[in-house]
Amino acid sequence: MSTSQSFYDRGEITGALPFSLEAEQSVLGAVLVDSSCLAVVLDELRPSNFYREEHARLFEIMIRLFTTGSPIDFVTVLEAACREDVFPSESEAKVYLTQLAQIVPSTRNIEAYANIVREKSYLRALMQAAGEMAENARGSGEDAQTIMDAAEQRIFEIRADRHASKLLPIDAILLDIYDRLQRLSGEGREDYLGTPTGFGALDQVMTGLNRSDLILLAARPGMGKTSFALNIATNVAQKTGKRVAIFSLEMSREQLVERIMSGDALVAGPKMRAGELSAQEWVRLAACARELAKAPILVDDTAAITVPEMKARLRRVRDVDLVIIDYLQLMSSGSRNENRVQVVSEITRSLKVMAKEMNVPVIVLSQLSRQPETRSDHRPMLSDLRESGSIEQDADLVLFLYRDAYYDRDSEEQNIAECIVAKNRHGETGTIKLVWDGMHTRFANLEHYRDEN
Repeated sequence: MSTSQSFYDRGEITGALPFSLEAEQSVLGAVLVDSSCLAVVLDELRPSNFYREEHARLFEIMIRLFTTGSPIDFVTVLEAACREDVFPSESEAKVYLTQLAQIVPSTRNIEAYANIVREKSYLRALMQAAGEMAENARGSGEDAQTIMDAAEQRIFEIRADRHASKLLPIDAILLDIYDRLQRLSGEGREDYLGTPTGFGALDQVMTGLNRSDLILLAARPGMGKTSFALNIATNVAQKTGKRVAIFSLEMSREQLVERIMSGDALVAGPKMRAGELSAQEWVRLAACARELAKAPILVDDTAAITVPEMKARLRRVRDVDLVIIDYLQLMSSGSRNENRVQVVSEITRSLKVMAKEMNVPVIVLSQLSRQPETRSDHRPMLSDLRESGSIEQDADLVLFLYRDAYYDRDSEEQNIAECIVAKNRHGETGTIKLVWDGMHTRFANLEHYRDEN
């Protein structure tokens, strides 16, 4: 057997997996002949796109040389390949690298060669994913829904890698910005503005709920963060007609909808749970139910759900305009990592990626540590974020809820709540005062409350 045959006529490449030996060799050969070719394909190819192990390792060497500013040529690549035992011997390495340099038809066509390598790689990834799905369905012991969620996530990852973002010249970006500004200034501007929360003063600071934003809503237990999130959900769904998905990891679907009805119909929660309702309250609940039935709100009460499972379910629904998650510390990462700080950090990073990939605002509720209880001023700060990790870093906006009456029964602001915008990647921070209706667990705009009184 010849040296060249010993490297690419082995049994592992004679199977059904698609690949192009000529394209892989031509990409590597082009870089050996003209090192500037690497910069042309570096954004298109990764070592994992190569089917041949030797080719993947050679491409890794080339990338490493490029990163360190070292020259990329026959001698430097040969030296690194021999040092890392890419080939059985130095003589075989020399023969094969020489063949690579000689086999390339034209360095000017390297983009076409790279495209072939990448396309074959995607086909192999799809075949591998299909095999994994079949194997999981045969004997993993998981339920069908879990297997389908994992399958959808795998396909989505392949698709996302295929359409990865690239560097753009600033003039192209300026044109996009100018086009968006024209849309914001013309007819139908509401379609391009951030979705209003229903709380006017808060919307002025946040510019509404903007697509791809990860918004953290944090508070100590009992401050009303779930109620505030549900108020936003119903405002968005009923006033704008946009679809809202709520993942409730703590409360059941029924409890969540009861909470919404209590606030909308102005019927105290304890009375609803006890069934002690007056005739007028029944009438108000019926009217509320009729309106809520029209609202595009979806509720999922799966406990310990993971981000990939959320993404899979949201993709099946399509056209979701707002995602609310109650709450962060009850989520699962799906990993075996026992360090809770690292787990929460992994989850928040995944949530930010989900918001960006799905182009939708994501509001995630979070608990705070007990630190506010130890200070004379109990207002929360960013350092109070429980199991902080990367929560503050990943969030585009951080909102805190605070009620002075929670700590001081004699407070002059018994029914006043503060929404503290502690971080705002898009603008200023500040504090917005709201009305808190504890009996019906709902928030209202302070100016509306004053007008009504």
